[in-house]
Amino acid sequence: MEFVKKTIKKLSALDSTVIIFLSLLTLANLIFGSVVPRAYIFIALNICLTALIYIVAELYNKKPGRIVNLIHWFYPYPIVFITFKELYNMIKPLRPSDYDWLLIKIDHFIWGCNPTWMLYNIANPVLTEILQICYTSFYILPFILAVTLLAQKHELEAEYVVFSVVYGFFLSYMAYFALPAIGPRFTLHDFARTDEMLPGLFIAPIFREWINAGESIPRGTLHPALLVQRDVFPSGHTMMTAIVMYLSVKFKSKAKYVVLPVGALLIFSTVYLRYHYVIDVMAGMCCMVFSVWSGKRIFNYYQRLSGKQQITY
Repeated sequence: MEFVKKTIKKLSALDSTVIIFLSLLTLANLIFGSVVPRAYIFIALNICLTALIYIVAELYNKKPGRIVNLIHWFYPYPIVFITFKELYNMIKPLRPSDYDWLLIKIDHFIWGCNPTWMLYNIANPVLTEILQICYTSFYILPFILAVTLLAQKHELEAEYVVFSVVYGFFLSYMAYFALPAIGPRFTLHDFARTDEMLPGLFIAPIFREWINAGESIPRGTLHPALLVQRDVFPSGHTMMTAIVMYLSVKFKSKAKYVVLPVGALLIFSTVYLRYHYVIDVMAGMCCMVFSVWSGKRIFNYYQRLSGKQQITY
């Protein structure tokens, strides 16, 4: 018991959250290994990542240098992507049915139409260019806020931002199992004609290809609707962006002057660019509220265990 207490004290809330999520994925792979392809490869990978986190935590608690500090602060970013791809390996075998039909029905019931069709009436290359850039900025907005807080010597707040975003990602990942879906760009529109129907100016097509490749459908993929990740409901782009926007205001960070306008456009772009249904965005906002509420309590619990300062906003 004493060993467990000492181990927990060495781990931050972020470390423990990542390890717990890796453990859940490992357990799922063990239970459903006969159905999930490459399950044992991911089990081995999860064990290696967990060991690495323990090693980094140990080094950070002893005598951290600049490299250890950088790894400690930013190791979750590649892990978020790795676990995203691990989910890709799991969701379709475990949840073979897609629920786009239900999400479409809900949207139509609320709005009386399909919102992506409605937004097509205002589509133009300049707007598409701006919104595609904003949508892609999703990957750097949390980084901008965390680095800005570090530059302002607000290390506790920066640590909490990284924890909140990673914790939010993991919550959204688990929610994907509830209603797997592929989104309106496949179901309500012709995916193959996206560049033709929503042309940008210069960068939009490149960024669109990056997004597609990250979702396992690089250019030239046959039958992309069958292979794309089932990551539509809830909207993770909305959820994580709203978390970053909220914390940028709460912590009075200078980053809010970038995060708020770009984040607002990003959330709008999720529907305009046909990645999400409106109900996905609404669900993402609800998940954001729960994530912020529960995340603060988890973070402060670990801060108390190690006798460190708590978040008090």
